[in-house]
Amino acid sequence: MSSKKKSKIYIIDTSAILSGIPINFDDAAMVTTSSISMELKPGGRDYRAFQFLIEKGLSILSPSKKSRDAVNSTSRKTGDEDRLSKADVDVLALALDMKLDDGKDAVILTDDYSIQNVADALDMKFGNIGQPKITKRFKWGYQCLGCGKKFKENIKICPICGAATKNIILDGKDIKRRKR
Repeated sequence: MSSKKKSKIYIIDTSAILSGIPINFDDAAMVTTSSISMELKPGGRDYRAFQFLIEKGLSILSPSKKSRDAVNSTSRKTGDEDRLSKADVDVLALALDMKLDDGKDAVILTDDYSIQNVADALDMKFGNIGQPKITKRFKWGYQCLGCGKKFKENIKICPICGAATKNIILDGKDIKRRKR
């Protein structure tokens, strides 16, 4: 093991643990949030993998309220607010804290496309584990199944015709390629 200080930080999402794919952390520190442990059933294979990562040096940290608020604001703009769990928001917020406060090379490891979408909107790095990375940043919205009216906000029932709405992509933009 090298004695030099690790400047890269991997922020681990639940999908990284659930993937079962080994991740090499020799060149980086690894962190996550306590809300990630809440998503894992104690005693199961995934929980044991999580405990193994803790033994290998995974740190559990709490994100700031300021960064949580920034993530929530951005997820409302991208339309991902309803797609993110509390743990997802915490992972994004922790990565934002690391990027802003520590100035370190923070990379979120996740296969969750909504986390990747919001991370890109916040100009943060992310890496994939078992699934391909997103190639476009989406702006999500809703469309009425009856009259076809589109809404930017989360509306479950159309105020025009009373029909249900479905989640749709309102806009997609190519994302910048960032190295992991």
